[in-house]
Amino acid sequence: MSKTRILFADDHDVVRSGLRALLRTSPDYSIVGEAVDGEEAVRMTEKTKPDVVIMDISMPNLDGIAATEIIKVRFPDVKVVILTVHEDEEYAYQVLRAGASGYVLKNAGKRDIFKAIESAVSGERFFSPGISNIIVESFIKRAKEQPLAEQPAPPTPGQQLTKRETEVLKLIALGN
Repeated sequence: MSKTRILFADDHDVVRSGLRALLRTSPDYSIVGEAVDGEEAVRMTEKTKPDVVIMDISMPNLDGIAATEIIKVRFPDVKVVILTVHEDEEYAYQVLRAGASGYVLKNAGKRDIFKAIESAVSGERFFSPGISNIIVESFIKRAKEQPLAEQPAPPTPGQQLTKRETEVLKLIALGN
């Protein structure tokens, strides 16, 4: 099995050093580059062809969300995992719209970071528990605010779930 090629982008040297040290603890990962801002992340993605880009949101020149959008348009097979301090619903939705495969808080442990990378590589999504809770609470709040007449009818026995409903159900089953 080949190693997962990883590029990471963060404007803080100490975070990049920490990621470098963390990723080197696993024989499954190969670090192909580091970027200090979103513009460099896009250029390095083109140059190094990583499997996964680990991206901060708040960076100079081009933020991580805009860089993620560009990367996903130019290199749709490259997965992006956001690693950030922002535990915020609006950022979570922007990240999802940009095409990121994961959203991990910087206070996450090694296990969550590795799980986010593994999930992205396998075509799944991963969210830190704090972000998952925010997304679910927002979903529940909007569902309660929506009049019953506007809510979709419950499925009849034997009716198939939509792809998104199946994805949400899997995430809930995983405790996200």
